Amino acid sequence: MKNQRLLAVLTLTNLGLLILLLQSHVRPVLANTVAPVIRGRALEIVDEQGRVRASIKVQPAETFAPTGVKYAETVVLRLIDADGRPEVKIAASVQGGGLSFVGDSDTTQVKLGAHGAESSLQLTNQDGRQELVKP
Repeated sequence: MKNQRLLAVLTLTNLGLLILLLQSHVRPVLANTVAPVIRGRALEIVDEQGRVRASIKVQPAETFAPTGVKYAETVVLRLIDADGRPEVKIAASVQGGGLSFVGDSDTTQVKLGAHGAESSLQLTNQDGRQELVKP
């Protein structure tokens, strides 16, 4: 009988300690807490179907094989439509920065850029008409 009482007391004590420990570790998650910095190599935002709709990436320095043009390391922000086409791009490198918008076809574009000592605004319509503005 004494063993049963001792076991019951020990069981109740363990149960009380378990409840106390769980209460001290379980806290509500508050949405108003802010992490001071989020770090990573890239950021992608996806829609409900898992398609990437926005991304920020650091592209390594490379040479574009078809033209032989060398590009410096570049940070690129892309906003992508539901069909997977980048509609807005913002890019920055040591050579300069650029901003581009694409219309409903790849030929309809607005490009604003500063490369080295030059800047330009290029407007292109779907029919191929183009206007280039340079200071």
